[in-house]
Amino acid sequence: MKLLLDFFPIILFFVAFKLGGIYVATGIAIAATVLQIGWFRFKRGKVEPMQWVSLVVIVLFGGATLIAHNEEFIKWKPTVLYWVMGLVLAGGQLFFNKNFLKSLMGAQMQLPDAAWRVANWSWVGFFAVMGVLNLWVAFHFDTDTWVNFKLFGGMGLMLVFVVAQGLYLGKHVLPEDPAANDPRA
Repeated sequence: MKLLLDFFPIILFFVAFKLGGIYVATGIAIAATVLQIGWFRFKRGKVEPMQWVSLVVIVLFGGATLIAHNEEFIKWKPTVLYWVMGLVLAGGQLFFNKNFLKSLMGAQMQLPDAAWRVANWSWVGFFAVMGVLNLWVAFHFDTDTWVNFKLFGGMGLMLVFVVAQGLYLGKHVLPEDPAANDPRA
């Protein structure tokens, strides 16, 4: 369910684009993201920082698209999001000696610090490449191709990357401490 909610604005953007064009789709994406944030706030009582960043980016770039009636602004939005996420992960590691990926996922799996570092830098690289790839598709192909890439290509590449990352991390998962699960301990 959470995965569907996470992709809700993207899916609505795609459908709205096919039915009404880029400007209708952009307005729908802004509204869907606002609704998504409202839903998360209502159901969970909080919104993740990256969801707030996503809201700001869609409102800024989507708003600029609608006001200027120029679709180039919305085409920059995925790249900006990818690069912000990559910069946050890189900045945490470089400037604060903090692995934000480990902070997010450390409760789900135990890994050696070296594996967390590789995973973190892999995501940084992935986000950097995805940002460049988005711009390449956005400005070398027509808008219809870019919208299809945004939904199917972007999600497909993300899925392939997550599976590859899972295979890598699976080789490095540390065994659980049996005492940690023992209610008598």
